[in-house]
Amino acid sequence: MKKIFVFFLLLAAGGLQAASLPVLELLPPDKTRGTAVMQALAERKSTREFSPEKLSLRDLSDLLWAANGVNRPDGKRTAPSALNRQDIEVYAAFEEGVYRYNAAGHMLLPVAAEDIRPVKDAPVVLLLVAKEDTAYAPIDAGIVAQNIYLFCSGVGLATVTRGSMDAEALAKALKLGKGQKVILNQPVGYFKQKPAQKKEEKSSAQ
Repeated sequence: MKKIFVFFLLLAAGGLQAASLPVLELLPPDKTRGTAVMQALAERKSTREFSPEKLSLRDLSDLLWAANGVNRPDGKRTAPSALNRQDIEVYAAFEEGVYRYNAAGHMLLPVAAEDIRPVKDAPVVLLLVAKEDTAYAPIDAGIVAQNIYLFCSGVGLATVTRGSMDAEALAKALKLGKGQKVILNQPVGYFKQKPAQKKEEKSSAQ
């Protein structure tokens, strides 16, 4: 069974308030993971049903780095952006609270101890937020979303990009400033077990 974050257990046990949510230090990205790019493209798909199991720290760490992490010493990212504006911020919404991904430090910074996930069935929903509501922002958000898709395809995670959400309520919960805008939300999780897989496991157990 995959490891569950210690801070989630603390939250559940102690009912910590937003101000005392811990900073989550992520693991360095494992750049050896995943299938070949062409295979990931061939297997990329949208999935709207998820296992309730929480993501492991390894999967969460690599997911966020793949989405829009720093991949070069000069601070540039895994996702290109118009004029290198780096105008898309990634927030991670869990049942226990929501965090902002700090790419430079590769960590999650607490925002609010409330469940704001647009899709409650997914263990984590990534919110793609534009620092400025420009013409380039939706394009740059789409590139980050595709990074998420390809990572999920390559390592066997389920995901789907969504535009359906209460963007105004999310912006309020995220404490966004003037000009900032939630453009997309992308739930991520493990696949629900398929009937064929169950049958195969039953056969191997006999």
